[in-house]
Amino acid sequence: MEHITLLLGIVIVTALVFDFTNGFHDTANAMATTISTGALKPKTAVAMSAVLNLVGAFLSVEVAKTISGGLINESGITTEVIFAALVGAILWNLLTWLIGLPSSSSHALFGGLIGATLMSVGTSGVNGSVVITKVLLPAVAAPIVAGVAAYLATRLTFRLAAKTDEKSTAKGYRAGQIASAGLVSLAHGTNDAQKTMGVITLALVTGNVLAPGSNPPLWVIVSAGVAIALGTYLGGWRIIRTMGTGLTDLRPPQGFSAQTGAATVILASSHLGFSLSTTQVCSGSVMGAGLGRKGGVVRWSTATRMFVAWGLTLPAAGLVAAAAEFLTGQGTWGVTAVAILLVAGSGAIWALSRRKPVTADDLDSTGTAAAGTAEPAGVVTTAMAAVTPPPAGVLAADDLKATLHSPTGTSAEPARPAASV
Repeated sequence: MEHITLLLGIVIVTALVFDFTNGFHDTANAMATTISTGALKPKTAVAMSAVLNLVGAFLSVEVAKTISGGLINESGITTEVIFAALVGAILWNLLTWLIGLPSSSSHALFGGLIGATLMSVGTSGVNGSVVITKVLLPAVAAPIVAGVAAYLATRLTFRLAAKTDEKSTAKGYRAGQIASAGLVSLAHGTNDAQKTMGVITLALVTGNVLAPGSNPPLWVIVSAGVAIALGTYLGGWRIIRTMGTGLTDLRPPQGFSAQTGAATVILASSHLGFSLSTTQVCSGSVMGAGLGRKGGVVRWSTATRMFVAWGLTLPAAGLVAAAAEFLTGQGTWGVTAVAILLVAGSGAIWALSRRKPVTADDLDSTGTAAAGTAEPAGVVTTAMAAVTPPPAGVLAADDLKATLHSPTGTSAEPARPAASV
């Protein structure tokens, strides 16, 4: 600790700020479905998630080693490069939080590291094979695997419970959902907190404080765990609202299936050292669970915006980081300018968020969005609902009689609105 310079100290603090934004940006991953189904009150949910994120930070360092010694080459990388990478990641996190999109904090960090490294030393500084095998491929496969798992689990759950009263089983599903949400929080701490550990460890290596290939010191593990836990406790209510009710409406069995599938995928990837996006995994699980219930559909308008944000995250954070690295390469004044721009940009985004703040009070007692805040169904969802045949027995005899005697051959009764799903 005594060898840490001022610049290195600034980078460590900036990394912890990113970890904090990661916490409140990704709270929805673990708790959005639990809140939306009413299994837990909003503030209770984020408090539980914060504690388990902290615990999860101590369970493994495999992902941290992927960041600190695998994604980019340590040789030739300076502390300024890491600072620029964090600037790109933080600003993207805050921007997507402002508009309520659950983008990937992980990919924001990866994009920042890649962009700043390319600007600094060129393509030789990036390990392309690691980027493909441990970042890009998991990014494509993980949400699909989690979505399919959640879909099958939901179908199986409803089939097994077909002859039971939904109200009598709801309490049990809610208890299971709380347990599975805790598992997702634990997995999130195991995966995402390690990314900040890896960045700080990489900064310490570039500053000649640690030898290349070193594991994160204990103080790094503790500080990263505390930072992500504090961010989680703050609660990213904007993204929780999108994940909880913007994609699809979930019942307790679906929430349980979604979270169990997501936790399994995240924990398995952490064990293997795959630094995947927990946001993408959990979003895939929510969509799979939404489609798994008979008659359930996904609001594809929201999902499409989310997919676009996922695709833009790596290049957008990379471009901002590359520009920041260009400035930091000019010397002390450049580093100062980047720091000022980071503070100014973060302050501007926060000020914009205060115009229409979203808090825990904006979620009602059942966890769903307050009236008027849920996004309406998109064109695809409306079309799917329109062509879905009504269940047997929906048309009463009077309805049929009215239809047969109607001059136009159609019922005079106004069309029933499509169910919100």
